[in-house]
Amino acid sequence: MLFICYPKCTTCQKARKWLTEHGIPFEERHIKEAPPTVQELSAWQAASGLPLRKFFNTSGQLYRSLALKDRLAAMSEEEQLSLLASDGMLVKRPLLVDGDTVLVGFREEAWQKALIK
Repeated sequence: MLFICYPKCTTCQKARKWLTEHGIPFEERHIKEAPPTVQELSAWQAASGLPLRKFFNTSGQLYRSLALKDRLAAMSEEEQLSLLASDGMLVKRPLLVDGDTVLVGFREEAWQKALIK
């Protein structure tokens, strides 16, 4: 299981703690040092069934400074994927990837349902 996070992010810290408390093994990847590639993002978006806009960190400074709230709708999927891959801070975190399971952001209820059998 791949846990993609920004270590200083409090939501990522909560998610890491939750995984550890539930005994779920994971490999951690720092999103800023090793941002997801276009190919990874495309595959994860397809597996998640979520619209691509759900992969954007809408509360981040970079998202706001680029005025993406107003620009995303006019961008093609390829442009959005390239933008996401250009800087890990644009990607909503944490991301948890395990085969066909892709969880974007940390919502304990959703993680419980997806990971605890």
